[in-house]
Amino acid sequence: MRIVVTLDVMLARRKMRAKDLAERIGITEANLSLLRTGKVKGVRFETLAKLCAALECKPADLLDFEMTEPPPAAETPEEAADDV
Repeated sequence: MRIVVTLDVMLARRKMRAKDLAERIGITEANLSLLRTGKVKGVRFETLAKLCAALECKPADLLDFEMTEPPPAAETPEEAADDV
């Protein structure tokens, strides 16, 4: 499982340069580049809110979730009863 940053897609839709977005939300171009390439472990809600405001979008427009492994199998009621 992984979170995929789709910021470049929204930048293209808005016909905005990354440099302009970085200036608008008050972060460095280097930090925005790290975010765009998914090389960060997290993003502050404050930064995400600024991105959404500047790009007039929702967080779901900037982030996607990819399943890279199947979810764990659910227990049947019989299996759950065996655990008691």
